[in-house]
Amino acid sequence: MKVAVVGYPNVGKSSLVNRLTQSREAVVHERPGITRDRKELQTDWNGRTFTLIDTGGVDTQDEDPLAVSIQDQAREALADAQVALLVVDARAGMRPGDAEIADILRRGNLPIVVAANKIDSPNDLPLAHDFYSLGLGEPLAVSAAQGLGTGDLLDKLVELLPEDDEIGDADEDVVRLALIGRPNVGKSSLVNAFLGRERVIVSDVAGTTRDAIDMKLEVDGRKVVIVDTAGMRRQAKVTESVEYYTTLRSQRAAERADVALVVCDAQDGITAQDLRIAELAMKSGCATALVLNKWDITGGDQDPLGPGGGVGAAELEAERARVNQKLRLRPRVLTASAKTGRNIQRLLTEVMAIADRAQHRIPTAELNRFLAEVIAVRQPPAKQGHRLKMLYISQIGTAPPRFAIQINSRQRVTRDYAYFVENRLRERYGLDGVPVIIDFVERANRSKEERRS
Repeated sequence: MKVAVVGYPNVGKSSLVNRLTQSREAVVHERPGITRDRKELQTDWNGRTFTLIDTGGVDTQDEDPLAVSIQDQAREALADAQVALLVVDARAGMRPGDAEIADILRRGNLPIVVAANKIDSPNDLPLAHDFYSLGLGEPLAVSAAQGLGTGDLLDKLVELLPEDDEIGDADEDVVRLALIGRPNVGKSSLVNAFLGRERVIVSDVAGTTRDAIDMKLEVDGRKVVIVDTAGMRRQAKVTESVEYYTTLRSQRAAERADVALVVCDAQDGITAQDLRIAELAMKSGCATALVLNKWDITGGDQDPLGPGGGVGAAELEAERARVNQKLRLRPRVLTASAKTGRNIQRLLTEVMAIADRAQHRIPTAELNRFLAEVIAVRQPPAKQGHRLKMLYISQIGTAPPRFAIQINSRQRVTRDYAYFVENRLRERYGLDGVPVIIDFVERANRSKEERRS
């Protein structure tokens, strides 16, 4: 069950959503217009669980293309909801914008609750009375800042919600996909291309997407939750609290995803900042690939999953070689165009494949045949005349894959040889871009002959 939270810009919708959900997920800032996409947050009250849809401020007189997109998103939220919550600023009093939004709500068929926000003390309660003139029933006095009246508001919302017949998918096999990257590289356009509809606002203004928004789709019958994230900027250039908050949000999204697509602008190539973002994702345990979006603008005609020719092939191979050199996990570099739809389906197929590889468990017998081959190709290192012996390997975890190799002495393991084993493992089992953990475990009970070896 869903409640659409709508209202004029800067009336405190996101602050109220945070208060009702007891979170800080909705971005709050004193500047109007910070919330641009709609964001869904779950809460519960008196045994009922429901979702609040936080939307951008609606100003019907603003003809700016971005403002029009925000209005469209708010209308879509209302179409997806069972109850509408109109938030007004009690301190500012009735404004024409409030009446215009009320007119839009009246034309719908949803039950409506009016929350007169910013009533921070009992002395301010009379300020709510102005909003009776909206003709939407009794306005409820609330304070997002102080929590005043929020219990009564939640009671009213739960009373109006229909019986919840939704079944959660917490236990289902779901692949969580995060799209991360610098501002204005086309993350929102890619999300819309995946979903086949305008779900996220797309704008030429850098940093349009301020919030992380979870969306669901199916790929070949399997469920995927897409986390579309705000753009990341270099820490030194984060001068506004909003941008700093956005950076933290992107990091958080990577930490809770199974797969991360680092979206890059094909016109810029893969920048140093793109590489740092990919490194961040992989350190969080995400299986990761890089995507050169806007490939159509470069004139590229390259198969994203193949080695072969076409316009831009040489440049693409150079980018791949650079990624392999710079990033230890060697993530794949794919190409796509959100604008033309080129390779969008193949991108989703690769996402599912990389998620499966991160979850795959390799039989122990097969792993030990692999270990014997590795030793045959390159002998383990020796220190002071004593050679490292790798005795046995098994997989002890998935997502990310984790392996334990029994050895005779940890002191004889060199970083170079550990990387060699990791890279061979990655090549053999298609673990490009998948974090791999190898524990070199010294066997506890060794014979005197082994100690002398």
